[in-house]
Amino acid sequence: MKKWLCYFVLVIGLLIGPSSAFAKAYTNSSPTTLAATQCAMCRAVLESEEDNSTAKGVNNGIKYLMIIPYILVGGVFYAIYRSRKKQKQALASDLEDK
Repeated sequence: MKKWLCYFVLVIGLLIGPSSAFAKAYTNSSPTTLAATQCAMCRAVLESEEDNSTAKGVNNGIKYLMIIPYILVGGVFYAIYRSRKKQKQALASDLEDK
């Protein structure tokens, strides 16, 4: 059980770590820094604006799109864990019956 708790904490750390790093990097930055990781067309649009609202929106959208695969993979791993736990419990109950 402790092993799975360690894996869970690791996965949560991987999910939260990059998003907080993005937030720290882009909190007090200029518009050109906000657009530094965008494609060429996005960078041109974001650099032409005076405020950072569109750049922050684009970066938040990228973060939300990145987190969906992590959630899906986590769900698959949880389903595998749950099925293996049921198998172990069924095996243990069969051994107790004999």
